Amino acid sequence: MTMIAVLLAAVAALGNAFGAHLQHGAVHATISDRKLGVRSQLRLVGNSRWLLGLICLGGGTVLHALSLGLAPLTVVQPLGVLALPLTVLLKSRDSGLGPGRLPRSSMLAALAITAGVSAFVFLAVRSATPTSVSPQAAGTAIELVTVAVLTIGLIGLLTSGSMRCIAYASGCAVAYGLVSLLLRAVSQQVTSGQLAEIELWLLLGMGVSVLIGGWLLQHAYASGPPDLVVACLTVIDPLVAVGLGIGLLGEADAVGPWTAVAEGVCAAVACAGVFALARYHPDNRGSGAHTVAPDGSDRRVTSVDSS
Repeated sequence: MTMIAVLLAAVAALGNAFGAHLQHGAVHATISDRKLGVRSQLRLVGNSRWLLGLICLGGGTVLHALSLGLAPLTVVQPLGVLALPLTVLLKSRDSGLGPGRLPRSSMLAALAITAGVSAFVFLAVRSATPTSVSPQAAGTAIELVTVAVLTIGLIGLLTSGSMRCIAYASGCAVAYGLVSLLLRAVSQQVTSGQLAEIELWLLLGMGVSVLIGGWLLQHAYASGPPDLVVACLTVIDPLVAVGLGIGLLGEADAVGPWTAVAEGVCAAVACAGVFALARYHPDNRGSGAHTVAPDGSDRRVTSVDSS
């Protein structure tokens, strides 16, 4: 069952990568120089590129939900990192760069993120213990995540540039980490045939978390490049889910001290990769401005001195 869950989660990550790429281009094509207000967000609903991205994200969510019912949270959730390399390649294509011409700093940062989270998954698969999600654990998770999302959202309002992008993407990731825990609770009841025992407040909590996370995600797209957004999602989301799985569900009760240290190192490497990507990303180094082509793809324009 675990291998099937890993396969489903991997395919879900690919759907999330294409969805993020499509929606990022649609957001920039729609808002142009305007802020992402309510009217701009309503215009997104009529954008076919954005809707196609939504379908990809929805398909990824369904597959991810199925995988959560078959394996521990600490195994499934980090596999979302597979979306990052594909997003980097898609972004380089739209920027007119081939894979071999990508900045070395961006490639090293993406490699650090992918390697850190992949190693974490490898360790978690060997040591994680499947557990059930109790109503008490789900309620505590909702309270903790609510405080975290409000705090991170405030940071996003008070900052700008890449830091605002990181803040909004991190807030989305925290909300989606909660969705994964609640999805696991519902999936366990569905797979065991306990449909009549599904708590409605769990479904409500998932719905609210998805809406808030989606709102923050669109603002993250409007504030920075898609690979930076996906990097935050693929690191913060699994860290939150793993933290909830360890702290509230006891999925790491059988983990030895050395394995725990190794997992901590892997998480630190992945987080360092995110901040390196934010600092050294070509879009954030002032080497040119971005415009948006009619098809919604990003284009870099380098200023030329006419004197």
